[in-house]
Amino acid sequence: MPLTQTQNHLSEAIKARIENSEAKVIKAIFPSITNHHNTLFGGEALAWMDETAFIAATRFCRKPLVTVSSDRIDFKKAIPAGTLAEIIANVIHVGNTSLKVEVNIFVEDMYNDQREHAIRGVFTFVAVDDNRKPTKVWTEE
Repeated sequence: MPLTQTQNHLSEAIKARIENSEAKVIKAIFPSITNHHNTLFGGEALAWMDETAFIAATRFCRKPLVTVSSDRIDFKKAIPAGTLAEIIANVIHVGNTSLKVEVNIFVEDMYNDQREHAIRGVFTFVAVDDNRKPTKVWTEE
């Protein structure tokens, strides 16, 4: 994944850590998780996105984290039952005590080589210490 403009100033160690923290999850869309339109229920998609973002953020900093916000979530394409959803999360910004993770969901036909971008969002996490107080998300050694 190419680094964003805010990441250009980061050290090589942080850049490598960002690259190695990518998280990917693939889910099958069964009728039990769809809405009355027979497409993936939006709340299910959000839960998957938050979980995959959490995995990427944890892989980056290896510290306890809490989700503090989700930026605009864009539902660009419905994800119908009988398809696959690939959720990909990448750290896009590293702050002092927080980090941002971009999450994209792609819908893939089960029986054809067709894949489309369906949903995008950004989640912000804060690293916390044993007292649940914010702590540095990254300390370069």
